Amino acid sequence: MGEFVRLEVDSGVGTIRLDRPPMNALNRQVQEEIRAAAQEASRREDVRAVIVHGGEKVFAAGADIKEMADMSYTDMAARALELSSSFSAVAAIPKPTVAAVTGYALGGGLELALCCDRRIAGDNAKVGQPEILLGIIPGAGGTQRLARLVGPSKAKDIVYTGRFIDAGEALHMGLVDEVVAPDGVYEAARSWASRFTNGPAVALAAAKAAIDGGLDGDLNSGLRLESQLFAALFATEDQKTGMRSFIENGPGKATFSGK
Repeated sequence: MGEFVRLEVDSGVGTIRLDRPPMNALNRQVQEEIRAAAQEASRREDVRAVIVHGGEKVFAAGADIKEMADMSYTDMAARALELSSSFSAVAAIPKPTVAAVTGYALGGGLELALCCDRRIAGDNAKVGQPEILLGIIPGAGGTQRLARLVGPSKAKDIVYTGRFIDAGEALHMGLVDEVVAPDGVYEAARSWASRFTNGPAVALAAAKAAIDGGLDGDLNSGLRLESQLFAALFATEDQKTGMRSFIENGPGKATFSGK
């Protein structure tokens, strides 16, 4: 357990909790603790789905600018890939993930939320990539994951202007998937994550790998990846259980082991 980031596990749901008051600024220590928590969530068999949560008031208001202000090109050239890869560890969790966003998710905060499969926001949320206002660009996935999610035109508007986007507009453009009252954000995220705690874990991981991996290449390459992952699932206990249950009891009644 890190000083500012911890993994809390309850009934199959792991919560990666950011806790660096007042704004969860993402300094180097926090970034590395996020990496460690994501890697722990990935390997623990008792974690079947993951929530990333910054607390009731703020998700994360971005990088720690004081830490970056005096860095040189040489300094950042040595650090930039580590920064990006610490967030990519969240994207690489082979389980369903959801960001529970209250308050600000700006800069690195939004980039962290973009690493999750789903984003649930409070109606008080403000999201954006304001790095351009500092004379830089997003450096931890903001130009790449954002464009893949909302399309290049909307991504360019968000990145070029650095403007803050409210929850309603974010929902309209597909940047977030659900908007609820601020005090219901975590419970809404937990409700979604809990749907998978007794699911076919290997098949869920395969589905995530197929979708994410397919987006990295052309359609034919994605179809080949899908076929390989589809066939591999016939080596799992859950495939046998699921199909047997379907034949005997109809759909949606299987009890999976996750193996």
